[in-house]
Amino acid sequence: MRCKRCGNQDEKYFYFDQHQWYCRKCISFGRLNVGELPEQKEYRKRQVFCDYTLVYPLTKLQKEVSEKIACYLQKKQNVLVYAACGAGKTELVMESIKRYIHQGYKVGFAIARRQVVLEIKERLQKAFPMLQVVAVCEGYTNTIDGDLIVCTMHQLYRYYQTFDLLIMDEVDAFPYRGNALLKEIAKQACVGQMLYLTATPEEEMFLDVAEGKLQMVTLFQRPHGHPLVLPVIKCGFLFMQYVWLWQFLWAHKKKKQQVLLFVPTIAIAHKIFPYLRLWFRCAIFTSQTNQKEEYIEQFHQQKYDFLICTTVLERGITIKGIHIIILFADHAIFHEASLIQIVGRVGRNIQEPTGEALFLCKKKTKDIKKCVAALQKMNMERK
Repeated sequence: MRCKRCGNQDEKYFYFDQHQWYCRKCISFGRLNVGELPEQKEYRKRQVFCDYTLVYPLTKLQKEVSEKIACYLQKKQNVLVYAACGAGKTELVMESIKRYIHQGYKVGFAIARRQVVLEIKERLQKAFPMLQVVAVCEGYTNTIDGDLIVCTMHQLYRYYQTFDLLIMDEVDAFPYRGNALLKEIAKQACVGQMLYLTATPEEEMFLDVAEGKLQMVTLFQRPHGHPLVLPVIKCGFLFMQYVWLWQFLWAHKKKKQQVLLFVPTIAIAHKIFPYLRLWFRCAIFTSQTNQKEEYIEQFHQQKYDFLICTTVLERGITIKGIHIIILFADHAIFHEASLIQIVGRVGRNIQEPTGEALFLCKKKTKDIKKCVAALQKMNMERK
């Protein structure tokens, strides 16, 4: 009694119907009876002698890391790329993508969130203009095959035994982190090598490296050479947090600098919005926001002083000259990985490599301390 799609062997997830047992753990991906294999479709494999073009050339360190990744993959080894936010993880894997496509292999690029899928698709299409790069996610499933497939991790169920190289980006993010179902579906989609990208690896990954199951490559220096921004932490009661919040926002408004204001819940975002919009041009951006792409475009055009957002914007967005502030940073929703990712929004641009990050809280939590320690360690090891 084992599901051949998600690997489930727990009897409570199996149900008997129409003279067949089937798995209910992965029923959201379609019914699969016990003993049956997931549908294996034939996807196009095309040998293309292509090259990639970048807006900014790789630094010496990036070239070394990129070559090291390609060499490990060539030896048929799975690879973990542990790199700081803004170190250029996407650019680091382009050499490997090129080599696999040169050999006529199938390459997939899976990401946790839909918004980031669309952004990465555009970046890869510009880098590889001679390839057909397709995005497969909610609202983009009419075309599911191309030379290079970029999809959400949930969409990997479509690609059973398909990819010779499967790049798994943001493996530290929800919903992939700690999700045994998605991890199994990802493994079933790959017939070759797995390439994991993250700024905050899970402990399980370090164990796999120690046991030789994964080869780890690190890069903690951003292309501009500046250190990662370290957050300023202010501890105080609720009233003082709101005072510091207003002061921070007002100071940056006067300098015409944009801010991302992170809050732990949607309810808090809607609670503070009516007061802040009296003084600032702002908007709410959460998982419930419609037309997300339009809000991001308007923010890029500086139509807002800041966005009040939840962790939905903790990764995958790059805005020149951005600063961040977290209200109630001691809330349980802000774990170490999410805090590192939020701070990682600051100082990513070569023209503006610095910025401010402010955590407002009643007390320093274990996750806040671990976030600061991790950033300090990356800065020490960045060369």
